[in-house]
Amino acid sequence: MADVNENGAAVCREPSWRGSNRIVSLDRKEPVSTHEHHFTPKKKEAGWRKFLAYVGPGFLVSLAYLDPGNLETDLQAGASHKYELLWVVLIGLIFILIIQSLAANLGVTKGKHLAEHCRTEYPKIVNYCLWLLAEVAVIAADIPEVIGTAAALQILFHIPIWAGVLITGLNTFLLLGLQRYGVRKLELLLATMVFLMAASYIAELAYAKPKVSQVFTGMFIPKLSGNGATGAAIALIGALLSPHNLFLHSALVLSRKVPQSVHKINSARKYIFVETGFPLFLAFLINVSVVSVSGTVCSRQHISDEDADRCNNLDLSSASFLLKNVLGRSSSTVYAIALLASGQSSTVTGTYAGQFIMQGFLELRMKKWMRNLMTRCIAIAPSLAVSIIGGSSGAGKLIIIASMILSFELPFSLVPLLKFSCGPTKMGPYKNSIYIVIVTWIVGFCIIGINVYFLSTGFVHWLIHNHLPKFASVLIGIIVLPLMAAYVIAVIYLTLRKNRVVTFVDAQETLDQSHLEKGEEGKKEEEEKDIPYREDLADIPFPE
Repeated sequence: MADVNENGAAVCREPSWRGSNRIVSLDRKEPVSTHEHHFTPKKKEAGWRKFLAYVGPGFLVSLAYLDPGNLETDLQAGASHKYELLWVVLIGLIFILIIQSLAANLGVTKGKHLAEHCRTEYPKIVNYCLWLLAEVAVIAADIPEVIGTAAALQILFHIPIWAGVLITGLNTFLLLGLQRYGVRKLELLLATMVFLMAASYIAELAYAKPKVSQVFTGMFIPKLSGNGATGAAIALIGALLSPHNLFLHSALVLSRKVPQSVHKINSARKYIFVETGFPLFLAFLINVSVVSVSGTVCSRQHISDEDADRCNNLDLSSASFLLKNVLGRSSSTVYAIALLASGQSSTVTGTYAGQFIMQGFLELRMKKWMRNLMTRCIAIAPSLAVSIIGGSSGAGKLIIIASMILSFELPFSLVPLLKFSCGPTKMGPYKNSIYIVIVTWIVGFCIIGINVYFLSTGFVHWLIHNHLPKFASVLIGIIVLPLMAAYVIAVIYLTLRKNRVVTFVDAQETLDQSHLEKGEEGKKEEEEKDIPYREDLADIPFPE
């Protein structure tokens, strides 16, 4: 029973059958609720704190764009073509930012990385072929790291390049041993050394004084003139657009727990884009600086005969003279230490990429030291043979060849990524906008077209002008031409094949069913849950 007292306050009189006429006063102005804590507003977390939670994968991936392969191709592009190929660096880094973000978004949205999506989508034969090609890409990326480390050891200790190649097999164990003291500390040390060299190249620009108008002309006006320009452009693209980095980035973001709500996933995608863009912008500045310094120094009118000879045969072992204006007598030592760090930091990223590729495609896992040693031993074989026969010059040419191999490998990771991230079967409502779809496919097919053009014209030119017996030329043609046709057919197959395995809808249906069972409270709880912890990747350490 309820009455109103003389002050206008509501009172409740307990029923008489309870044996008590006790009156309880209920103040209207200050209602009491046992669930008051549910309505207490939560303190909003600062945006920069949320951003820091996602920092890590982008910086680790960006180290792959400052490896010895990039340095070698930048040096030779500048020495041979001055600023003409800077547009390749610009377009390449913009395209890298887009596709690396797509790879990260693929992992964040569904909690599976690119190699795992390939395993569930494609038939077994196609899956095994893609795995082999991805492994070849990892090995091709490891070759410049082997040669770069050997070149650094040659500068520091004056040992032959072939001996340095052998030592790189042993330093794999040293690197893995140092990781026990903390992967993050080791990566910070390596990154500091690499950026020390980068700062030196940027500072050298003040002494080299390239013409700004010519630099911007080379950066914004595409041009391929002169002997070997197409091959140098392909090598630059291959060194920049490393296929294994797409597998790596889509897996590294799994170390960040992202709630499954639409708002949280969209926020994560925004933070990941910024976190990826900043280190890639630094990588762009460094690559432009290396090309500009090399192009300016080697194109001077009054260059000394000694420097002219170095420019004609420019490689990682002889490039330290470009920094002598900034570092003086210590230029060779600082350059060698930074080059050594560059090779070792790339080894870290290559090891992670190899682990994710093998786990994703084959559901197999190996111990870190075994995986690293396997890749390194395969990469040492061609590096050792070429360095014994051709010395430093031959080793430098092998880096260019390895970079070209990476460029030819790119479609077999890029096309599946574009197919998965641009369609609703894998991304659902998070699929890319039509503008991103158009831009990525146009640039991707331009790169593929350049590769096919160079491959076909270069091989035909070699068949016509080689000095081998006609029987040998015909035999090589019979072997190579079907492989070239298979390459084109494989790219067309991956491009035209429709995605058949729907993964996002299954997850969404399960979530919707859970919402219906639990009601609004259950829906709120489900949206705040994190993506499940990847127990199958527990023995693959993620950088934190």
